[in-house]
Amino acid sequence: MYWYGHGLGWGGMIFGWLMMLLLWGSLIILIIWAARSITSRGGDQTKKLEPGAREILDRRYAKGEISREEYKSMKEDLKQ
Repeated sequence: MYWYGHGLGWGGMIFGWLMMLLLWGSLIILIIWAARSITSRGGDQTKKLEPGAREILDRRYAKGEISREEYKSMKEDLKQ
């Protein structure tokens, strides 16, 4: 029990408020960070599924849509 001047006083009360603000602020920031990381993972996965230009070129050549000369020419263009 705190009696006459033996308590924490105003300093303890201010410290308590600051700690409470720090706790709630960090929880809010943690929740926002978690939500953004979860939603950005879905976007990254769709980007990884899109084939690159070289892969598209290889598929077109494998299907016979383009000739060997066109394939070599386009492959050289992609290197530049």
